[in-house]
Amino acid sequence: MTLNARAWGLLLLAGLASALFSAQSQPAAPAEGGGVLLIDIKGGIGPATSDHVRRSLRRAADEGARALVLRIDTPGGLDAATRDINLEILAAEVPVIAWVAPAGARAASAGTYIVYASHVAAMAPATALGAATPVSLGGGMPGGRGREDPGEEDGDDAAGGATGEAEGAREPSRTRQPDSAPERKAVNDSVAYLRSLADLRGRDAEFAEAAVREAATLTAREARERGVIEIVAADLDDLLAQADGREVSLAGRSAVLAVAGQPVTEVAPDWRVALLSVLTEPTVAYMLLLVGLYGLMFEGYSPGAIVPGVIGGISLLLGLYALQVLPVNYAGVALIVLGAGLMVAEMAAPSFGVLGIGGLIALLVGSVILFEDAPGFGVPGRLIFSIGLASGLAFMGALWLALRARRRPVVSGVEELLGHEAIATRDFSGRGQVRIRGETWQADCATPVREGQRVRVLAMDGLVLRVAPVDDGTDHRLNEPSEAMP
Repeated sequence: MTLNARAWGLLLLAGLASALFSAQSQPAAPAEGGGVLLIDIKGGIGPATSDHVRRSLRRAADEGARALVLRIDTPGGLDAATRDINLEILAAEVPVIAWVAPAGARAASAGTYIVYASHVAAMAPATALGAATPVSLGGGMPGGRGREDPGEEDGDDAAGGATGEAEGAREPSRTRQPDSAPERKAVNDSVAYLRSLADLRGRDAEFAEAAVREAATLTAREARERGVIEIVAADLDDLLAQADGREVSLAGRSAVLAVAGQPVTEVAPDWRVALLSVLTEPTVAYMLLLVGLYGLMFEGYSPGAIVPGVIGGISLLLGLYALQVLPVNYAGVALIVLGAGLMVAEMAAPSFGVLGIGGLIALLVGSVILFEDAPGFGVPGRLIFSIGLASGLAFMGALWLALRARRRPVVSGVEELLGHEAIATRDFSGRGQVRIRGETWQADCATPVREGQRVRVLAMDGLVLRVAPVDDGTDHRLNEPSEAMP
């Protein structure tokens, strides 16, 4: 029995599907072991940082890397992103070495939690860590959308602690005691979390508590003396040499580091991480929100423009995605939406500045409180001022145009005919016809009118013009095809 073309095609598809399933069901051959991966954690720790660490750990496991080095220089970051990173480290199949570097760097706030969670903790000379007091934003709590940040005073302590080891230990900065129950819960939760990491890795738990409750900081030398870190290394080769041979607990089993002399591969963020990092930049998220709001409102004001609606819709969705992973004060978002709406309403229905001024105030206040007390996650004041100035000029321009339009004569509609001259198309007494602006109108005149005579429009009664002769004594019948000029 022969098979037709359709049967052969089905058999071929079945064979390809079977081969593909077999290939996917077989485990991939492990890559040849060796090498060390290096990634940088710089600036505020957010969703992009968490994604970068997660992908790097998976790559290190797939490639059989000997270790993953986190080179840290951060003032703090989001609590949720920090805990995600620590979860990945605690479940990692590859040893993670946290290294606060280069000289002058710091692992403040969220960086301290990552150092405590790592299998090996190291610092370069003239660096600092600590100041891990949590600060909840927008009603968030640790573990939610809050963030941990040392604040400006604590950040200065962290930076000051890195001025040099010869200066000795800095006194822990005494912060005020939590006043409210939510603050006490946040602090106690953070203390328990950091102490549990210290107990797991065998590091100083007393400093862990002081870093949270008192925003305490340590230099590199002090941190090693107190057992917060294991290594002080000025460069990467020195770090790997000192880490070599150390025994670490790796996902429930013991492992010995063999990293001395291994080649180091620096892992740069891929396009996805780079895009996420740009979108979650507070300034970019703020601009996307404004562009989206104004675009959609202008599209509603001028239906059919298309471009403002398309750009506005895309920008608004991207902005909302960024805001849902950032520590946002939603009262600020509501004020920004209200302000933009009032200013567009001023352009659509001028209220002599009432709507525009109210919208400008709402926009500025909402912009200021959108990312309250979040260094590294805020909107620059100069940008807010520029946006407010541009918006203020826009609504003042709309108000000026509206006032100017009110003083100008009517240039469209039937009311525009009042006061203009017309030409009688034939002799009439009482009711007849006149020609004005290329149109023939019914006209009513109290005096007889002869053909071609000029008349002036005095009023309108429905579709009938009330006219009166101009009485210039000129016969205009030869000029009948031409239109009367005002």
